[in-house]
Amino acid sequence: MSISENRRDFIKKMGVGSLALPLISARKSTSETPKYEGKKLGIALVGLGYYATQKILPGVDASPYWELRGIVTGSPSKIPEYKKKYNLKDQNILNYENYDELKNCPDIDVVYVCLPNGMHAEYTIRAAKAGKHVITEKPMANNVEECEAMVKACAENKVKLGVGYRCHFEPFNLEAMRYGREKTFGEISFINSMFGWRAGNPDMWRLDGKLAGGGPLMDVGIYSINAARYVKNAEPISVSAQFGPVTRPEYFDEVEESVSWHMEFADGTVFTGYTSYGTNIEVLDCRGDKGWFRMSPAFSYGPLKGDTSNGPMEMPVVHHQTYQMNGMGPMFLSDKPLPDHISGEEGLKDLKIMMAIYESAKAGGKKIMLS
Repeated sequence: MSISENRRDFIKKMGVGSLALPLISARKSTSETPKYEGKKLGIALVGLGYYATQKILPGVDASPYWELRGIVTGSPSKIPEYKKKYNLKDQNILNYENYDELKNCPDIDVVYVCLPNGMHAEYTIRAAKAGKHVITEKPMANNVEECEAMVKACAENKVKLGVGYRCHFEPFNLEAMRYGREKTFGEISFINSMFGWRAGNPDMWRLDGKLAGGGPLMDVGIYSINAARYVKNAEPISVSAQFGPVTRPEYFDEVEESVSWHMEFADGTVFTGYTSYGTNIEVLDCRGDKGWFRMSPAFSYGPLKGDTSNGPMEMPVVHHQTYQMNGMGPMFLSDKPLPDHISGEEGLKDLKIMMAIYESAKAGGKKIMLS
């Protein structure tokens, strides 16, 4: 069984069963194919695993802003298919040893790092030194120090650093952001979010501490943290957390099996979160003094569904990465810096919170203040 099968199975089953975010209409943002006939951005995928080829690449293909012009892979057997389909130049087909030759690939403007978490920092920094803009998957890195090094390298080399926060372009989540900012349901004072799936392959890289940086908190718990921040349009001031029991020690000898946490905001809003590799669950539930809204599934490929105290959330069900690439295209074509909400700074904010959650849980639930 491949390292991604268990997570994909869960996503399939779920389908059956202060941020500077723009207030874009969820129905008319990146939902319609943009009319664009200008210069395309040349992109190279770093890693040709499931997420890169089955999620990101279809989004690239569907967007008028992007064109696949390079690949970086350690599997030579994968090269012929992509070389033929996309008419890739030999100089734009790289591996992890000659990756620095990106500097000699003028057709490539941006690299998308789709590798395990523990590899994001190295391949982002090397791309920046080669003069290429970068999009990296989330979590941005394994720790705060790596995130800061990535931000610094991109700044020093005058390239942009984006993070693949696809939910920031997805209609249901855009609507949740709008609810929070426009106070559709009054002042939100309580948020609960849970996201977990049952890991069934003990050999997957997500259970490797060095490659993953942590367990479900790093993998899917980050969605819950980010959602609380964009619904509130504010940063939490403290966290406290506890690890759950280890029921399968043969799986969880390097990363946590589950963790729950309590997060507070300056206005008194309380957030409770839970993430696990032991159970399938996915929900975002927000309560205000004039009503409520709830999404479940909330972050995966669902299809996402939502309900409110005023009735159902009637949003279009979409391909998330197409929306993401349509949204990011003009940002990378522009001479302006990336907006904060999809930048390295945003990734760093989430990492700081996750590291505080781990610190608290390791200390038995000690309250950690956030700066």
